[in-house]
Amino acid sequence: MSNLSYVNNNNGAWQTYLTQIERVAPYLSEDLQDYIDTLKRPKRALIVDVPIVMDDGSIQHFEGYRVQHNLSRGPGKGGIRYHPDVELGEVMALSAWMTIKTAVVNLPFGGAKGGIRVDPRKLSVRELERLTRRFTSEISHIIGPQQDIPAPDVGTNPRIMGWMMDTFSTGQGHTVTGVVTGKPVHLGGSLGRVRATGRGVFVTGVQAAQRIKLPVEGSRVAVQGFGNVGSEAAFLFNKAQAKVVCVQDHTGTIFNPEGLDIKSLQAYVAETQGIVGFEGAQAISNDAFWDVEMDILVPAALEGQITVERAKTLTAKLILEGANGPTYPEADDELQKRGITVVPDVICNAGGVTVSYFEWVQDMASYFWSESEINERLDKLMIQAIDDVWQTSETNQCSLRTAAYILACERILKARKERGIFPG
Repeated sequence: MSNLSYVNNNNGAWQTYLTQIERVAPYLSEDLQDYIDTLKRPKRALIVDVPIVMDDGSIQHFEGYRVQHNLSRGPGKGGIRYHPDVELGEVMALSAWMTIKTAVVNLPFGGAKGGIRVDPRKLSVRELERLTRRFTSEISHIIGPQQDIPAPDVGTNPRIMGWMMDTFSTGQGHTVTGVVTGKPVHLGGSLGRVRATGRGVFVTGVQAAQRIKLPVEGSRVAVQGFGNVGSEAAFLFNKAQAKVVCVQDHTGTIFNPEGLDIKSLQAYVAETQGIVGFEGAQAISNDAFWDVEMDILVPAALEGQITVERAKTLTAKLILEGANGPTYPEADDELQKRGITVVPDVICNAGGVTVSYFEWVQDMASYFWSESEINERLDKLMIQAIDDVWQTSETNQCSLRTAAYILACERILKARKERGIFPG
């Protein structure tokens, strides 16, 4: 049985991931196929109750999760998501994609993910801190610098990571900076971490554009999601003389065929918390976003955004998956049929976990690097990773996504095979 009986998520993110694994199986050697079921179930899934005292004195309960999908290649690595739609199947899928992602970039980590079903915007700062500290205490027995290292994700930030680090450290009796990454710099965080995922999207995008002979300068870019990932990718493309013509976030969609002033838009969003109302563009409907004339699409919001219907009409020549799982498998088929190149999430948005790895290394050594050193190391790893994936794609005559999974699954399953099964 490939799915798990307690996840009623047949059409969700977990099923998308399972389909991706099924598609890569024929490309693996026979001895590794014997171990492929390892990737179809998480190693450990923890569901916790998170009760907190609200500011008005009432008690509310929230449901939290931490899933460790695979630890064959090292400690678990993956973010913590605060969002009203968080549920077990989604967290399982996100943890599995982290397993693939760390293996594609060849980091010494496994995959994990966590989250709480909550709208953090509805909590006060004090309530958010209580929620974070209680959740950390509930999962503290399965996290740690050599076990599982959380990081920020949707709805969380460096401040929340600081609270997690402090709570865990209190239980240990000493400061443990390496238990989380994405912390404030003065608490052991790394320079360049906040912008790393968006930078990775840009770096891999430039490499892919060169290979398909698409000039970045003058190209039209559409970005869905304008948080850390989308805004940084948009800024770097804009800096490279591309025209960011359309941006969508949770407040709406804005469009300017001549290109948006991204630096001004970033300042506007920092002040208003949304893109709608920005004077340098016109508002259009959210559905119209998918019909905009574009050369490069950067989906950097949530999973499940590119459906078959949207894939049939997209004008993009290159899609850079800044979000996790934004494309359904059937849509992938349609995009490949139409000759649209997709740089998959497991490599395209791996800049964040790569700099998280750098942060973890720096914490372990108590020796910190400059931002220019970090960006140089990041660019080098990302370029090497997409080179490896592109070569695997050409060798196997398959999509970049399948190629990324071939590379990752080979590395993960070889580690599983060589470690053996205990007891024998």
